[in-house]
Parts: sequence; structure tokens; C-alpha cells
Amino acid sequence: MKFTGEDRPRPAADAAPWTGQWVADRLGIALHGEGLPGLLGLALRRNPKRAHLLVSNVLGKHVPQRPGTVYGHARDLGLRVRALLGGQDAARAVVVGYAETATGLGHAVADGVGPVPYLHSTRREVPGLASGGAFQEEHSHATGHLLLPEDPALLAGTGPLVLVDDEFSTGQTVLNTIRDLHARHPRGHYVVVALTDMRAPADHARLAAFAAELGARVDVLSLAAGTVTLPDGVLSDAQTLVAELTPSAPDPAAPDPAAAEPAAEVRRVGLHWPAGVPDGGRHGFLPAHRAALEAALPGMGRRLAQALPAGARRVLVLGTEELMYAPLRLAQALEAYAPGGAPAGPRAGAEGLPAGENRPDGSPGVEAYFSTTTRSPVLAVDDPGYAIRSRLVFPAHDDPTDDGSRERYAYNVAGAGFDAVVCVTDSAGDTPALHAPGGLLARLAPHTGTVLLAVVPTHAPTPAPAPAPSRPNGNHGLMSATPGPLRGPDFGSYAADEVGWLLKDLSDVRLEAPTEEREEAIQSGGAHYAESLPVEYQPSAAYQDLFRAALETSAGRIARAVGAVTELVLAERGPDAVLVSLARAGTPVGVLMRRWARQAHGLELPHYAVSIVRGRGIDPAALRWLAAHHDPADCAFVDGWTGKGAITRELADAIDAFPEFARFRPEIAVLADPGGCVSTYGTRDDFLIPSACLNSTVSGLVSRTVLRADLVGPGEFHGAKFYRELAESDVSALFLDTVTAAFGEVGDDVARDVKALRAQDRSPTWAGWAAVERISEEYGIGDVNLVKPGVGETTRVLLRRVPWKILASRGAGADLDHVRLLAEQRGVPVEETDELPYSCVGLIHPRYTRGATGTDGKAVQGL
Repeated sequence: MKFTGEDRPRPAADAAPWTGQWVADRLGIALHGEGLPGLLGLALRRNPKRAHLLVSNVLGKHVPQRPGTVYGHARDLGLRVRALLGGQDAARAVVVGYAETATGLGHAVADGVGPVPYLHSTRREVPGLASGGAFQEEHSHATGHLLLPEDPALLAGTGPLVLVDDEFSTGQTVLNTIRDLHARHPRGHYVVVALTDMRAPADHARLAAFAAELGARVDVLSLAAGTVTLPDGVLSDAQTLVAELTPSAPDPAAPDPAAAEPAAEVRRVGLHWPAGVPDGGRHGFLPAHRAALEAALPGMGRRLAQALPAGARRVLVLGTEELMYAPLRLAQALEAYAPGGAPAGPRAGAEGLPAGENRPDGSPGVEAYFSTTTRSPVLAVDDPGYAIRSRLVFPAHDDPTDDGSRERYAYNVAGAGFDAVVCVTDSAGDTPALHAPGGLLARLAPHTGTVLLAVVPTHAPTPAPAPAPSRPNGNHGLMSATPGPLRGPDFGSYAADEVGWLLKDLSDVRLEAPTEEREEAIQSGGAHYAESLPVEYQPSAAYQDLFRAALETSAGRIARAVGAVTELVLAERGPDAVLVSLARAGTPVGVLMRRWARQAHGLELPHYAVSIVRGRGIDPAALRWLAAHHDPADCAFVDGWTGKGAITRELADAIDAFPEFARFRPEIAVLADPGGCVSTYGTRDDFLIPSACLNSTVSGLVSRTVLRADLVGPGEFHGAKFYRELAESDVSALFLDTVTAAFGEVGDDVARDVKALRAQDRSPTWAGWAAVERISEEYGIGDVNLVKPGVGETTRVLLRRVPWKILASRGAGADLDHVRLLAEQRGVPVEETDELPYSCVGLIHPRYTRGATGTDGKAVQGL
């Protein structure tokens, strides 16, 4: 009898029939091995090369399974790999999974191994992207595999290579893989991981001989091992049985029976997938991607739960073909919530709770299941002793490489009694074919109460330069020149989802020198200021007290400016805005703007930090990365404040110089624009933004950016350092959290400010530039770049340079307390004056300061 809805019988585990019994009774196929019946069922496949299909109960492909079970088995295998290799070798490993069934399995194994790169094979070709490997899976329905790493260096190291598949049957696919990759990049250790190892004794001997011939070690790990007995003639007998049970082709003119059934409404739900994180391992998934995804998963799970109707408890998260890991992790995240989005207490199975039962707070939690569609044709037989009880057939919707068939399948979904199905696909699969009558969504709708569609952005790989020669320390020093953003906690103290640093990590390079020595080096050699770093300023106790006092008194004012400038950016760029902060002063502002957008509008804006250097322009490698992953028209450059507008002009000149960057808008959004240099700002008042008071300790422990030819090669991001050793002095989180806490108090003020700003003429006046020219002339300086206007720029002069004097607006109050303290500590005179458009101005003079820098970033020679 067919089962439909929640009324279908659910026998206890000890009473459930083995889902391979139907095939065993009819064809005599038998499994031998402890624990195998709990892991595997049997089905008949429409494949002339192999009669049967071993159907995994814990893979999440053909059989819907609880996500914790799927992920837990895979991650445990990864932990076993780590124990086998040892910590040092595990850190050098690369994990490769096989398409399509093991893409998620391999990714979860990589999670267990540790912070290592992951790549899976694919059958989706990418024009222009060089293959890092190719091999055949002879018994598969679609035999060809490609390895398409975005960075060829990912496979070029000498560390252990971990190969993951769902089933290890004869070992031929693994031999094909190792033979191809070893010829390209030899290494000494391979580890083969599978849920089940079903090799015959001859296959064991063949692998051992192959390893000896190769001169490499090959280990095999699995959950269970055994063998399959196949009677003589089983292939032809199975084909005959499949033919007898296959329904005849329907009359094309006959109405579709499913079309008469009441169909669920299909609704989209926005995930807010973290920017810069690939949809999976098709082109490589790095440890920084993993950290960013982990940080974003709770929010994405909550958004899925919020989209579910109140009564939806039993929910299937359905991935599509190779896209397995993302929907698996989304299914896990969904279980933390009740339908509607309320927290559901411990996850299913925790603290002895049966799946789907009420949590301690009384909220019924989502009982999530996970499976994926497939291109593998399998016979469906509605019998409890058969592994594939139902199937849905639909056309391919991702323009795949031709594998001889355009049909795709979803198994064990129809009749399974799911209250809702969340279909997760990537944007390449979000095509008209997906939504068409007879497409996947239409085929799902009659079999559930709700269908949700969640789309993960398809990662568009940027081909990297050819890999450098292998190094003894493994693969991780060989990532491409621009592998993607650095994220905390590996780089910087900001959370991974707060910002991605499009920078090269130079933390291990000594770049600092005392200020006088640094100035002299610049002066004597014509060096550029960005080729070295000043020694990080260590504030006195009195200065730290000033910072905290300034933060306490100005938090509301900053929050108000953050709200206003964010609302203007959203009005100009829309909800798809991408924040691009100018490292590093702009980065805390970008984080605050991202927090405002999330709190006020529920938006998860992508945020990256990039380098811009006076005289050298903005980092072109960073812009190319942004253009490859986002629409340049959505990018909004962010900084803390303006002085005289030099960086504004630098940005415009840099973008004008590259026709490929024409879609980027050379405009900067700032909190404060006292110089009248931009049109998107929170205020034009020159007030103290406490993040200007300190250096790295208020900016995520990241240094100013560095650009030096021996450290930053062609196509590489500009560099910076992560000062881990200053963690005890870090107030980055204090600054962000204090300002964020004030958001709720300034909402009405922000609304009034935005209304007023939008009604004004906000065109740049460049009044600050005119004032700087006047000051330069009056004080006989002769170069506007030696005049640093505004409280932020003045603070930088006192922290980083050898200043000459400070001009303070007469009557300026507490905003300048920290300036006066710094000036006193450094013996710099403070001169009060009238008619300053700024609170203060810092002056550098080459008569008294060696190495002052001019418009090109190099030393201004003595006057």
C-alpha cells in the first residue's frame, strides 16, 4: 500500500524491515559485514554497468535523514583522519570529495580534519578555468569527473591528500584519481575515506600493489566494511526485473494526475548568504570561508524558520545534485528554531528529547530532514523492504554538461508526510526550468503543505596565476595571490561575519621602526610612506581614560551619524549594497553601518576592507576580486571622516585610470565630512570619533596597510599585519558595542536627519581644501599635504608622525582633550586661532621634521 501524510506507519527501529530485503529475495544479492544493514539498503538502478545500488541511510542523498546524523557520521570520520595523520600532518592536508553523492560528505569530513582546504569534483564545466585533474568513475551513471580549483596551488602541495566517497566498492575510481593527481603533483600519503568499504579481497590486494608501485602510503578508513555477493547473471536478471516494473510512458496528451491535486504555494526566502563564501567546494573552500559560514548559519536558520507556517514541524531541506553541504548545514541551523523563528531550546535529540518534541521552553522545534536530488536513475518500488519507495522526475535546471539524460530525480519525498519542503539551489540552478510546469518546484508542490525556495549565490571563480613550486610545509602557503578575504579570528579581532579583509597577511614580517628612523629612511631614500609601519602607539593610563570618557559621551552622536549615513547608502544603492571600507580607519565605521542595516532593516550587508595608498591609488587586486563576486555598482566605499579630501581625489583618480573599474562609483560615504568633500555623510560637523584616538587597538588589531614590491607581488592584495600580541589592550569590540547599544535611542533623530539631508544640496563644496591652501600659505609650508585638518587627521599626526604644531579652534571643548594630552606628551605646541573650519589642524614641517610626505606619498625635501 502507498503511504501518504502523517498517518503512515512508523515501526520501532527493531521492528523495521531491512530496506534491502526486497532485492535480496528476488535477485539473491546479499550483504556481508557487521552493521551494514543499518547503514545500507538496496535498490535497482537503471544502469547497464551495475545492477544494484547500495543506498546509504546516513548520506542524505536518496533517503531523507536527520541532519545531525548525516553531519555527525561524516565529521567523526574526519576526526579519525586527524588522529591517523597527527596534528602536524593534518594541518597540511587537503580534502577532496567526489561528485555528486559525496560533495557534502567530503566537506563535513574536512570539518573534522580541521582548518584545511576542501575541494570536490564536479560535472559542471566552467569555460576558461583550467582543470586541476580529471578521471573516470566507470560504474557511475555519469562517469566523467573534473577538479576545478580556483587556485591551482590548492592541489600543488606535498601534504596528505584525503579522498572521500560514500562507498568504496572496487577501488577503481580512487586508483584513477590518485594516478592522475600523483602524475601532476606527487605526494607521499593518501587517505581514502568512505561510509562503507565493500571491496573484495582482490581489490584490497590491487590497492596495496598500486601503492607500492607508486611509492606512497595509502590508508583506508570507513564506518563499516564488508562485501556484496552477486549471483551469476544478476545484471541481466535485474534489467529484466526493472523493465517489468517500469511503467509505460504516459500519453503526452493525457492530463498530469498531480496537476489535479491541491498544490502548495512556492515562496522564496532570503538567506543573506555571507558575502565571499562559496556555495560549496566546487572551486575550493578555505578555512576562512568556513569561519564566515559558521558565524552566519544561526541567522540563516532563523530566517528559514520565520518563513515556515506555524504548524510545520516535519520539514525536509532538499539540496540539488552537487549542492549538498550548504543545505545540510542549513537544515542543522533550522533545528535550533520553532516555526516562526522563535528559539526552540536544545536541538533535536539533545538532553534525551525525541525528535520534534517540545523543548524546555515549551516551543515545538522543527524536526528537520535532509536529502538531495540526483541525476542517478533508480527504480522506485513502494515496499517497506526496498530503499527507494517513491520518486519525482523533473528536467535538469542548471544547464549541465551533457551526461546523456536531462532527467533528474528526487527520491523518498512523495508520500513521506513532510509539512514543508525547503528547496535549496544555487543561483546557476535558479532558472526558468526550475519554476516551469513539470519542474522541480511544481513536482514538489502536491506532496507537501509549503514549498520554500532558498537560493545560494553561485561562486564565480577567478582564475589564479599558476602555482609556485611546492614547499615542504604543505599547501597552505601556496594559495593564490588573491584567494579571498581574511577573516577573524585568524586575521583581526573582528568576528568573521563583521568584515572580510582583502589584504595579504604580513604579520610575520618586521616592518616597524621608531618614528625618527622611519622618517629619516623616507627622507634619505625617497621611500614611500606605505613601505613601512610606525611603532604601534601604546597609550598611557591617562590617555586610555580619555578614550573611554570620549566614547561614553559621544556614543549617541556617533550612532546618529552611523544611522544617517547608512540610510543614505541604502537609498542610493538599495538592499544589495556592498560596504567597502578603506582600511583601516573606515573599517570600524563599515562594521557599525552593517550593524545598523541589520538592526533597522534585517539586512546582512557584505562588508570588506580594502587598501588605498596616497600616490599609489586603491588596491586594483581588491577591486578585481570585488568585481568578480559582486556588482560593482552595488559597492559603497566607506571611510571615517574627511580632512581636505585627498583620499576622495585619490579614489576618483585610481578608478578613472582603469577602464575595467568603470562600474565602481568613485564616491566615499563617511560619518563626518567637515571638509565638504563628499555627498554621502552623517554630518559635516568636525567632532571627535573615538576610533581616531587609537591605532590598531580600536581597529580590529590590524595595522595600517603596506605596499612594498618585495612583499606584495603582481596581482596580490596590499598587505597588513595582525597584532595578536596587543589583544589585552584591544578595545575594538568595546567601541563597536558601545555605539551599537545607542542605536535604539537615536532612531527618531536619524529619521529627522535623513529627511533633512535628502532635502539639502549635498554636493561637495571643497571648503576644507580651500582652508588648507590658506593655512599652508600663511604658515609658509608650501605643500597642502603637510596640513592635516580635522580632529581625526590631527590625531594621526600626533600618533604616527613628528608634528610641528597644532592649530586649535578657539574655545574648542572636550573633543580636543585627547589632542592636548598627546601634544603635551610629545612636546608639541598648541596654538589657538580663529576662523578655522575645523576643530583643529595638525601641521608637519620639513624644517623641523625629516621625511614629511607630499602628494605622491614620498618625502618633501627641505624648504
